Amino acid sequence: MITVTAFPWVPDFARGQVRDLRVRWALEEAGLPYRARLLEPGEGDSAEYRATQPWGQVPVYQEGDFVLFESGAIVLHIGERSEALLPKEPAARARATQWLIAALNSIEPHVMTVATLDIFHGGEAWAPLRRPSAEAFLQQRLRGLAAALGDKPFLDGDRFTAGDLLMSTVLRILDMTAVMPETPALAAYVARCTARPAFGRALAAQLADFREAA
Repeated sequence: MITVTAFPWVPDFARGQVRDLRVRWALEEAGLPYRARLLEPGEGDSAEYRATQPWGQVPVYQEGDFVLFESGAIVLHIGERSEALLPKEPAARARATQWLIAALNSIEPHVMTVATLDIFHGGEAWAPLRRPSAEAFLQQRLRGLAAALGDKPFLDGDRFTAGDLLMSTVLRILDMTAVMPETPALAAYVARCTARPAFGRALAAQLADFREAA
């Protein structure tokens, strides 16, 4: 059985955003059964857990003796087992991987810069000085993404892939900020991705774990 680690509690604003959601979604898309293992208090700081996740974060994916951390790497690993996430055709597969890496490398760092400013530093004197340039750079990246998406349903055309899974979860982080993309196309894109039944099941499972652990 596949096991995915998750936190038993996070602040309300982070519920539905913790990165184990990405892995749960991928497993739902692939039709692979799994169970969530909620970390015990202090477990993330233990030497045993840090041996599987150096920073004490979630998720950690475990299947038998195989252990993997980092949500992007885990989603790619799951995609190797399912054409629902990674097409077999080599060029399409490479493009799906390209967009997954773009989500984590070209978009998420700039989304997280603004999110960190808005959530954790809004009351600090220096934050208003940093915030405009951070949002301006993020909007530049979002304009480029919107242009690449164009009028296609998904990033590589009509087919949803692991690239869309990661990109839409990254864009959902904007829900925790005051940023609105300059083009409605990205909001519509996220809505299409998250309307998928597999996302609904993954989100419901994460939120249910928080409720049950309370």
